[in-house]
Amino acid sequence: MLDATSQRSLPLAPGIGYKPQHFTEIQQDPGPVRWLEVHAENYMGDGGRPIAQLRHLAERFPISVHGVGLSIGGEAPLDADHLARLRHLVDWLNPASFSEHLAWSSHETAFLNDLLPLPYTQATLTRVADHIDQLQEALGRQMLLENPSTYLAFAESEMEETDFLREIAQRTGCGLLLDINNVFVSCTNQKLDPRAYIADFPLDFVGEVHLGGHDEQEDEHGAPLLIDSHGAEVVDPVWTLYAETIAAMGPRPSLIEWDTDVPDWPVLAAEAERAAGILAQVSQ
Repeated sequence: MLDATSQRSLPLAPGIGYKPQHFTEIQQDPGPVRWLEVHAENYMGDGGRPIAQLRHLAERFPISVHGVGLSIGGEAPLDADHLARLRHLVDWLNPASFSEHLAWSSHETAFLNDLLPLPYTQATLTRVADHIDQLQEALGRQMLLENPSTYLAFAESEMEETDFLREIAQRTGCGLLLDINNVFVSCTNQKLDPRAYIADFPLDFVGEVHLGGHDEQEDEHGAPLLIDSHGAEVVDPVWTLYAETIAAMGPRPSLIEWDTDVPDWPVLAAEAERAAGILAQVSQ
């Protein structure tokens, strides 16, 4: 077990979502990459090569653990077994950061292979806040909550997403993970202004930023429909929005997400280098 007193913070620099096929390149020459993110559910076992590699990487790099299966927005209580396995992972790994999604992905005994949106109501606010309180108490640490990518809006919503996230952070003491690509995807799909969204976002709570790629499609009316796929390079409009956001709030740890059709290491390193350049401009 890593010594809890040795916990590191994420540096104000680029990180990448770790994939085992890049293990050797990361060890030999990480380039601008200063930290790594792993998905919690891939490392909840007790042994094997994945755990051994992660232990080795954690001796060199700060690690961010990103959960995808807690269903924080679900109506049911948090799954006790899942929470216990997550606590075990966090205890031995002692990551620099833990984050989860503002979404739900389970119903009764069924687990859905997606992160589904929520109506922004007082009832949802109370439920999500209660779940975050339970999670932070179980882990003994602050978590970051990520803004979702959405493809529709609920008629019953009583507040804007930015106001919902601000209230959650104020009630629970959690931080926020600002996914710039999610902002661009959601605003494009719902015909909103991503710059206005960022202007309303509670930037003071942001502890980490995500960047990723998306797929461009069209709906039945021929309007743009963006799908948050994490399977392509970050597009120029998202880079521009990222640069403007970093200029407004200052440098933050910034992750390149690439989870499908994963490229060779030099492609990921080049994306991280572009993020490093933007962060350097703001730090000057």
